[in-house]
Amino acid sequence: MKKEIKIALVAILGLVILFFGMNYLKGLNIFSTDTKYYMSFSDISGLTSSSPIYADGYKVGVVKRIDYDYEHPGDIKIEAGIDPSLRIPKGSTAEIVSDLLGNVQVNLMLGDHTADRLEEGGVIEGAINAGAMGKVKEMVPAVEKLLPKLDSILASLNMLLADPAIAHSLHHIESVTGDLTNTTREVNSLLAKLNKEVPGMMNRANGVLDNAHTLTENLAEVNVAQTMEKVNATLHNVEQLTAQLNSKEGSIGLLMHDQELYRNLNATMRDADSLLVNLKAHPKRYVHFSLFGRKDK
Repeated sequence: MKKEIKIALVAILGLVILFFGMNYLKGLNIFSTDTKYYMSFSDISGLTSSSPIYADGYKVGVVKRIDYDYEHPGDIKIEAGIDPSLRIPKGSTAEIVSDLLGNVQVNLMLGDHTADRLEEGGVIEGAINAGAMGKVKEMVPAVEKLLPKLDSILASLNMLLADPAIAHSLHHIESVTGDLTNTTREVNSLLAKLNKEVPGMMNRANGVLDNAHTLTENLAEVNVAQTMEKVNATLHNVEQLTAQLNSKEGSIGLLMHDQELYRNLNATMRDADSLLVNLKAHPKRYVHFSLFGRKDK
């Protein structure tokens, strides 16, 4: 009899441990002192008991129980165990969030009225936050509208690619690419030659600049004022000479302006010329030497 009692006690103890272990794995603590609140949803989107509840990204509780109102479909009440240290302001809301992996959690959106707190057992209004999956669902109708257009575009693209002219153009593009490659090679060769010749060109350019600098220094050393004085003096002398030539005074002026003097000089020159001609023709008339004296002709 005692043996049967021991077996029964062990079985009961095993069931108790199993019960507490299962609740622990679910995140439920039977002996917890969490504050009880209720949340009202029209759709829980896969939320289950033991789902975590977060406030500002920090876990503050778990879902204890989910009750569906069969008399009023669409009204789902969730019992939530919240850390008693958290005082929930009135006007706070809750939202159910699902990630891409299917994990579901409840986020508390705490209100701004921190002075007015929600009493234990109060109801928090809830809603669904579809998140990224919801945005994808919203995009599905637009994508469905685009599919016929995409199909038409792909058909046109296939027809275009099947056109022999495309292959011919691609062949020409290959030829053009080859020509560009050759041109690039020649340009590189030209640039290499220029790189070799540039130092010599720069040296010659530097020599020209040095000569220009030397010329500039020489010009700077010239006494411009003294040179201009000499030029002015020369011009003054030329002016005086021109004035003398233009005046009727002096030998040169009379010679240039006195016609009578000009005619007399011409006459004198003609007489002198005739005399020379006669002298050459009859020298004995003008020059006669005799040891015995002159004879009368």
